Amino acid sequence: MMQHQPKKRRGRRRRIRLDLKKSLFLLPNIITLSSVFCGFYAMALVAGAEGERAYFRAALLIVFAMFLDLLDGRVARMTKTESAFGLQMDSLADVMSFGAAPALLVYKWGLQPLGTAGLLISFAFVACGAVRLARFNVLSMGAGGAPTKPGKYIVGLPTPPAAGTLVGLVVANHAAGNIVGPRSYAVVISVITAALAFFMVSSVRFRSFKDLQRNVRSAALIGFVIISSVGVAVQSKPAFVLLWLLVVYVAMGIGEWLWHIPGRVKKALSAPTDPAMQVESAAPASLAAKSGPNEQPNK
Repeated sequence: MMQHQPKKRRGRRRRIRLDLKKSLFLLPNIITLSSVFCGFYAMALVAGAEGERAYFRAALLIVFAMFLDLLDGRVARMTKTESAFGLQMDSLADVMSFGAAPALLVYKWGLQPLGTAGLLISFAFVACGAVRLARFNVLSMGAGGAPTKPGKYIVGLPTPPAAGTLVGLVVANHAAGNIVGPRSYAVVISVITAALAFFMVSSVRFRSFKDLQRNVRSAALIGFVIISSVGVAVQSKPAFVLLWLLVVYVAMGIGEWLWHIPGRVKKALSAPTDPAMQVESAAPASLAAKSGPNEQPNK
């Protein structure tokens, strides 16, 4: 009995080959979208919050978004997949995760007793965050639309530390057992929120720590961070460490800005009074500021 052999299909099946180099571009964007999900989920929890625990869970989600935000940029640099698309997407993600989400959280948690004033202060935080990120996008675009490399300093308070400071208040209050309810010091929270919003759109420079090297100064900084964090965790509670580190970071930027005020005033007083000479001396300075590696903005 003869068996019929299956007919061979004409042609060969096209093999789907995965281009690893092109696929690497998706990796940082997936991490960015994960940060967006954390911010969106935090807003959903806050919208239906029925107790302190819901605010605490929303705060933790924003903390997770902060770690993902740190990760996506480093992954993009390691894989050499930095692009203008990733820059724009990352900024849009930050508006939700570190603008709208913490603003809604702090409003429902501590500013709601202030009524319209609390609502406007929360909105000011979102608005200043959006303006700060728009300024970052404009200033960080290099020739050909490619993003420039971050420098030593950051112009204006980055949105993740600003949001992290508000989140740190919620986490610390939860760790303290909510002994002092946040509604009893809504005015203090409003002042902190307004101050963070102001520093986001200010010209105060904050360190990016992109220039850390193996030297004594870097070792001293890392040692201070570790020792002070351990001290805060032992003396109070580990949940206070996040708030402590972010407060130190903000205070460091403000302190450096205040330290250099006399030098800036002296330089302004010694500037030439002739308008023609001012124009001639300002032109090279403006070009140097645009091309200087230490003045690149960051988020």
